[in-house]
Amino acid sequence: MKKVLIVDDHADIRRLVRLTLEFEDVEVREAAEGSSALKMLDGWRPDALLVDLMMPGMDGLALCRAVRARSDTHDLPVVFLTARGQAQDRDDGLKAGANAYLLKPFSPLQLIQELGRVSAGAGA
Repeated sequence: MKKVLIVDDHADIRRLVRLTLEFEDVEVREAAEGSSALKMLDGWRPDALLVDLMMPGMDGLALCRAVRARSDTHDLPVVFLTARGQAQDRDDGLKAGANAYLLKPFSPLQLIQELGRVSAGAGA
């Protein structure tokens, strides 16, 4: 079973993504901000992270950089799922180490396909 950690400060978005992924038999855990997500990674290894850019405290860019800096998670696929659709936002996300960048509102099929692509690319 695939495992995904959703990191988004909006509970409604987390619920929508969780329901989409659980329909595909994905084990899902949730965090409302970056530092909580990092703590969860201390004891649990998902196949991918779905991360919002704009969150209070540690935002998505800082979380992605922190994931890449850790020896135990440096290869963990990170997919940004965000409303920030400017080219500079996408470039910033990819420079921070994201494997993919999806926009809200998202297509459930596109989300599933992208997670499959980045997980397969990571050897998961």
